[in-house]
Amino acid sequence: MAMTDSISHMDLPESIDSESALDEYLTRPSPALVEHIRTLKGPLVILGAGGKMGPTLAVLARRAAQQAGCRLEVCAISRFSQPAARDWLDQHDVQTLSVDLLDEGSKPLLPDASDVIYLVGGKFGTADNPARTWAVNTAIPAWVAPRYAAARMVALSTGNVYPLTPAERGGSIEQDPVAPVGEYAASCVGRERIFEFHSRERGLAVALIRLNYAVELRYGVLVDLAAQVLAGRPVDLRMGHFNCIWQGDANDMILRALSLTASPPSIYNLTGPATLSVREIATRLGQLLERPVEFLHQESATALLSNAAAISHALGPPPTPLEAVLRWIARWLARGGRRWNKPTHFEVRDGRF
Repeated sequence: MAMTDSISHMDLPESIDSESALDEYLTRPSPALVEHIRTLKGPLVILGAGGKMGPTLAVLARRAAQQAGCRLEVCAISRFSQPAARDWLDQHDVQTLSVDLLDEGSKPLLPDASDVIYLVGGKFGTADNPARTWAVNTAIPAWVAPRYAAARMVALSTGNVYPLTPAERGGSIEQDPVAPVGEYAASCVGRERIFEFHSRERGLAVALIRLNYAVELRYGVLVDLAAQVLAGRPVDLRMGHFNCIWQGDANDMILRALSLTASPPSIYNLTGPATLSVREIATRLGQLLERPVEFLHQESATALLSNAAAISHALGPPPTPLEAVLRWIARWLARGGRRWNKPTHFEVRDGRF
């Protein structure tokens, strides 16, 4: 099923009332992305495309190519442990390939590409099985990076590589030293170092994108908070501040970050422009949901925060306003819209996931 219309993100819907409408909106390309897609030679390979962001990112790229009138080949690669994701991609004219990227013997199966989006990562379950998290986050890049040494690559990382910082500072910047807390964050630094090594040794052009947190209506920190408010559960304030970005904006900027790749790697934080208060966001969600809000504890002086000024300067700021997202989420949950039940655990302060 082909979808080719694109409109400005300024044409915001009043509400999003179905999953089909949500997916259509998340995959609606911006004019800037359409222009960017014209510069890609192809094929565009998306590794780890079966996760939370991958399917809509792949279809977003495909729709942008259709709108641009170019014959860009988009190939989504994953284990596809959830067959529905692969079926949905197939329906939207994205090529799919089922590959277990933990198996280095799969290397011959990977298609050639001029551009690669690397979304592979392991996080939850680290406390119980840290060895697997390290394998996913470091062993896979060790053989994928040389496979695509001649390509441009945008590789997702995380703001968890930074330490907790004072909320009033406005978040860590890319030049700050990494100081990971916990095995998950340490393994993500390891992933970055593997890509950096191959970039320096083999000339792989890489942009490392430290993301926190992408949100839509089925998952994300805003959904976590809204669900607590709707259920009448107290909101814990110990991680009193956070950043987030609408997933459609994040995917758009990830794709356009192919223009920012470099050797040695470039590094960019990716999130929304504001430091958000848990207390203020929960209170606003309470107003939208017409529910009282209770709080536990007090805000700590520090939080996991990133400053995304550099990528906003390079690509333009993410256009979707926070108030619109809060309104969409409140209406979605109030009407019983489906959630993925994949909590972010953004409130974790000790790095144990």
